[in-house]
Amino acid sequence: MSVTVVWAREPIPGGPSVFLAGPTPRVDGVPSWRPAAIDALRAAWDGAQPLVVLTPESRDGVRAASYDDQFAWETAAREAADAILFWIPRNLATLPGFTTNVEFGHDVRTGRAVLGCPPDCPNPERNRYLIHLAHRYGVPVRQSLGETVTAALVLVNARTV
Repeated sequence: MSVTVVWAREPIPGGPSVFLAGPTPRVDGVPSWRPAAIDALRAAWDGAQPLVVLTPESRDGVRAASYDDQFAWETAAREAADAILFWIPRNLATLPGFTTNVEFGHDVRTGRAVLGCPPDCPNPERNRYLIHLAHRYGVPVRQSLGETVTAALVLVNARTV
């Protein structure tokens, strides 16, 4: 089946959905991890309805004029999602993920979070607390993006049966 990508500040449709939470590149030349996640979701999704993938990145790189608009959309999108896929390839120089830490703390008890932390990222020790928190609340923890996508789709399927 198909996948529909919804970019930051675009209307959030109904249907099975995954929010792609994690650090967003802010420096030119630092690639986003989200295209690979979208590709993996496309390859794995076999649901009867299209999968909605909610990404906090802006279409064509056009950033929000207002921080409040971005915050409001991201909060609404995470609340609407059947699964919140946290992928944290922690790199303090390029993908620090400080906002992601707060979002994970906010969403850890929802029953809709999945945490992906690659052990070979530049600063894996900075994910240790999040991993501990995830285990405390029964959040699936995975080490590869593919495994994290699979775990997120398990949650989507459980909520949309």
